[in-house]
Amino acid sequence: MTTQPTGKQLHHRAEGSPTAPPLFLGPSLGTSMALWDKVAPELSITHRVVRWDLPGHGGSPADLIGPGATVDELAGLVLSLADSLGIDRFSYAGVSLGGAVGLHLAAHHPERVESLAVICSSAHFNGSKPWQERAALVRAEGLAGLAESANSRWFTPGFTVPELVEDHRTADPDAYAACCDALGAFDIRERLPRIAAPALLVAGREDPATPPAHLREIADAVPGAALTEIPRASHLAPAEQPEAVLTALRAHFGGGARRGMDVRREVLGDAHVDRAQARQSPFTARFQDFISRYAWGEIWTDPTLSRRERSLITLTALVAHGHYDELAMHVRAARRNGLTPEEIGAVLLQSAVYCGVPAANSAFAVAQRVLSEEDEATG
Repeated sequence: MTTQPTGKQLHHRAEGSPTAPPLFLGPSLGTSMALWDKVAPELSITHRVVRWDLPGHGGSPADLIGPGATVDELAGLVLSLADSLGIDRFSYAGVSLGGAVGLHLAAHHPERVESLAVICSSAHFNGSKPWQERAALVRAEGLAGLAESANSRWFTPGFTVPELVEDHRTADPDAYAACCDALGAFDIRERLPRIAAPALLVAGREDPATPPAHLREIADAVPGAALTEIPRASHLAPAEQPEAVLTALRAHFGGGARRGMDVRREVLGDAHVDRAQARQSPFTARFQDFISRYAWGEIWTDPTLSRRERSLITLTALVAHGHYDELAMHVRAARRNGLTPEEIGAVLLQSAVYCGVPAANSAFAVAQRVLSEEDEATG
């Protein structure tokens, strides 16, 4: 049973639209939410991103966990945070210990996890002994000495992120040691085949802590999981190779855009969408993604209104603003959504009253042309 925290919460930062699909980002031991600084802002274009700090790291209270802590407890803290934000179901990506939390959530709380990405992590962390030794060292001597080796454990030679190394140095020793206890006790290998959420495993090719073989073990056990290896990346891949990690996460968590593209084709037709895709350039790619994800993936899929009703509203709005090229496209869409020519005419007549006779006059001309073309096409 997952332990639910009382009172205090994990320190977190939410970015992106509150109506966008939620995505939680989990940190590695010794770091803070700053681990995601080069990735989270881009992900927040398409998601409601929630970054969180481990207990005793960044801004999270140290006394959220104690000696003998488990990944189950950390997962409980994440669920409590989600509940406090009114988030029932979410996607999740985590690094190292944060990735272990994601695996636990997907295996034990499948109703909460929409999609999962596990980065530079493992289903087990080589047993309890090395973590017991590290926890004892930190409890006795603090973190200053251990932080000196952070660069060699976290990054490829010659690379560093000073802010993350400072996070390591200033973390609370007791909370850090409790996280070591959690890593030492973690082994979820037997439950991996039960994970049903779409899963992506991301390995740093030069990661000495959780080498690619650890991620491959998870990918082989989780049904349908995909594995990506990132070159020139060690243990903190989102900090060292943010563009490669971002590309992998965008592709994996892009469900809203894919769903939106399906609806866009159903309403506007394959021919129109294919033409729009053919005209797409690097300059317009993000706008096309925005249209597919937001207009079609969120608004047109909202079950509050039927597609017929949405066509009625859209026709009126296009007449009001004089967007007659778009109007022609949406007259065709309205026919696909079940509107008769008589109903389309009634909408335009209503628009004449509230949007103006000249606007409706132009709209009738456009609609008549489109409907005549449809009549000719059907004989």
